[in-house]
Amino acid sequence: MEALAKVTRTEAEVAQEYDGGAARDDFRAPGDFNTFAFAVDPRGRLAWTTNDIDGDHVVAVLSARVSDEYLGSLRDCGVSYLLADEREIDLGLAMERIGTFFGVRTLLLEGGGEINGRMLRAGLIDELSLLIAPVADGRVDSPSVFGGGSDGFDPRALRLESLERRDDGVVWLRYLVGRPVQKS
Repeated sequence: MEALAKVTRTEAEVAQEYDGGAARDDFRAPGDFNTFAFAVDPRGRLAWTTNDIDGDHVVAVLSARVSDEYLGSLRDCGVSYLLADEREIDLGLAMERIGTFFGVRTLLLEGGGEINGRMLRAGLIDELSLLIAPVADGRVDSPSVFGGGSDGFDPRALRLESLERRDDGVVWLRYLVGRPVQKS
């Protein structure tokens, strides 16, 4: 989401965390929104200047440690936000709040390897849709679909739901995500 926000806050700004006190509420900006872009941003690094990405209303998913000043800047910009746990993001709680506050029941996750991996480990992915392009990239630093894993996580079984060969040489695979694969 960093490229879409276009501006990030400095480390000094991010370091100014909430000092405690009264509980703070989630915020839904005024207006009628049909589609959303949810930005998982635990520390409040993204300095939004608009509440819209290609017609989607921006909703920041934050930890409760972000400062009141940062929350005020989001409200001033018309960006909605959800506070999902104290220090990091409880993704299950975030999904509950997204459903409660915005009525969203199905999400398209277009994250990088780290957030995709966290969502998978939390059991929040039920379908995987992969587009395989006819391009080979052997760079060591190439991103992965799922990353940030740790020892002790059991891989998930995938069940092929559909396979489609596209005219441009792209193959589209859709899998249903199953239970963890038990180690033998």
